[in-house]
Amino acid sequence: MTDDRPVPSLFADVVGQPAAVESLRAAARRPVHAYLFVGPPGSGTRPAARGFAAALLCPDGGCGTCDVCRRVMAGTHPDVVVVERTGASLGVDDARRLVNLAQRRPFEADRQVLVVPDVHLAVRSAPVLLKTVEEPPPTTVFVLLADDLPPELSTVASRCVEVSFPAVPRAAVVGWLVDRGVEPARAELVAEGAGGNLDRARLLIEDQGYADRLALWRSVPATLDGHGGTAGAMARALLDAADAALGPLREAHAEELRHLAEAAEAVGERGVPGRKEITDRHHREERRWRTDEIRVGLGVLARAYRDRLADAVAGPAGGPVATGEPAGHAAPAPARSVDEARGYEAAVGLITEAAASLERNPNETLLLEALLVRLGRLG
Repeated sequence: MTDDRPVPSLFADVVGQPAAVESLRAAARRPVHAYLFVGPPGSGTRPAARGFAAALLCPDGGCGTCDVCRRVMAGTHPDVVVVERTGASLGVDDARRLVNLAQRRPFEADRQVLVVPDVHLAVRSAPVLLKTVEEPPPTTVFVLLADDLPPELSTVASRCVEVSFPAVPRAAVVGWLVDRGVEPARAELVAEGAGGNLDRARLLIEDQGYADRLALWRSVPATLDGHGGTAGAMARALLDAADAALGPLREAHAEELRHLAEAAEAVGERGVPGRKEITDRHHREERRWRTDEIRVGLGVLARAYRDRLADAVAGPAGGPVATGEPAGHAAPAPARSVDEARGYEAAVGLITEAAASLERNPNETLLLEALLVRLGRLG
């Protein structure tokens, strides 16, 4: 009698990345010593690294059903090690720890897999990391994960097989949500705020305040009146909303610590091993989440101005705004419509600049206040 049940996929949690998954399935058959997964948060690099590690260690190349696959996917196989950074960056000490781990022999399998997240933050430790990746033992495979590739890491990247993970397409996020029972209208709303980040989408599903936060960002153009006091009050309201958005993530972190405490107690531990490192990671994730919330809000704000720009370009009766074409083409539009269109276009440019500056960790209050003051002056 044959078993007709579907074989579990090692890459089931990697959504909207068919090219990357196909590359990894092929690579698992004839692996090299180092891989670099490049993609923004929530694009699937972490679950892809887990599935790829299972395929590398599985005796059958990634069957998804054997004990090896199950333990790798559960995070309990001793020959798959995730090397998390211990500070704000992947420092020299972290890189040296990676050197030591790379030299050890596998416990069970023919090889070990070292997964290293946040490699884009390894600028200062790049020389140490490069030496390790260049000369690994034959039994070690590196899987490096990076949000992007700073120029300082180009040499490290050149020693790896690079696999790209673009932001998850909005349609793929919507489909993934609907498949999990989310109403289509809610799925569309969540996908708008997820920004291609599946991790955000997971938490936004149950976030009751999410729709109100989107509405707040959309209300900005109609609220601004050119006065600094109005801009300051709106900036404070937006930042308070960003703080409130942390609630679901903090609940998820608390649940993780509860599970770890229960597991530690079950084996006789008096506390959670590595608790400080875990809480430090949680704090970093919360800071990133808040920044991402502001970035997504700026995207919503930019779309609100683009909608206004489209209306202004269409003209008062649906006709196009004149753009200097000869007589017989578009009818001239009122000068006010032309001025409005230029103002909305300038607004989108200012918002785009502000979103890009978030990468430099600015004072977010000053950033938003200055942006809203300038937007208010545009009218």
